[in-house]
Amino acid sequence: MKLSSIYKVPCGEMNNEDGVVITTNLDNRGKIYISKTSPESVQKAYALQFQTDFSAFLRSRSEELVPGGRMVLSFIGRSSPDPTTEEACFQWELLAQALMSMANEGIIEEENIDAFNAPYYAASSEELKIAIEKEGSFSIDRLEISPVDWEGGSISEKSYHIVRSKPESLTSGRRVARTIRAVVEPMLEPTFGQNVMDELFERYAKIVGEYLYVSSPRYALIIVSLVRMS
Repeated sequence: MKLSSIYKVPCGEMNNEDGVVITTNLDNRGKIYISKTSPESVQKAYALQFQTDFSAFLRSRSEELVPGGRMVLSFIGRSSPDPTTEEACFQWELLAQALMSMANEGIIEEENIDAFNAPYYAASSEELKIAIEKEGSFSIDRLEISPVDWEGGSISEKSYHIVRSKPESLTSGRRVARTIRAVVEPMLEPTFGQNVMDELFERYAKIVGEYLYVSSPRYALIIVSLVRMS
């Protein structure tokens, strides 16, 4: 089973001492996900929402399995504890650039970008372990992290740097944009409208292609095997 998002847009943070939920509007202007410039409150809100939603997911799945039953999950996550690393958030950063370019030309409203926060979270392996242990229905049998390039191919450290010509990079950018569009367009349409999606992802494809020409970005694919506890 592959998971790639949280259920709700994060809206605040929790005081762990007394369990009081403090709901706040996230100040993440010009961005649609966690980035290097996001305030710490945004990072905390996303992390809290992941813990809440993933725990609910585990509870639901535990009701479907007998003790000793197994479940294998795969996530696009991160190998670093830092949620602002390239592997965790940079595709969203490039998508925000495409949106901002359209806002600067008056095609969409910048305030809609400021108000949008993606219902997605690239969790670290440590965050997964904490959530699984805290929820208590499953034990971890095995957990592995594998690097995957943006086009979905597995890579090794020896072959990590991929050299592309400019035309190859732009072609790769279009492929990546098509894949991302299939996932995120339903998230974006209610805020920005269906009529701007073609223009948005054409711009995004070009931005991604230009980035692939100078860099070899990758995801961290986390695969975890869980056993239902008694």
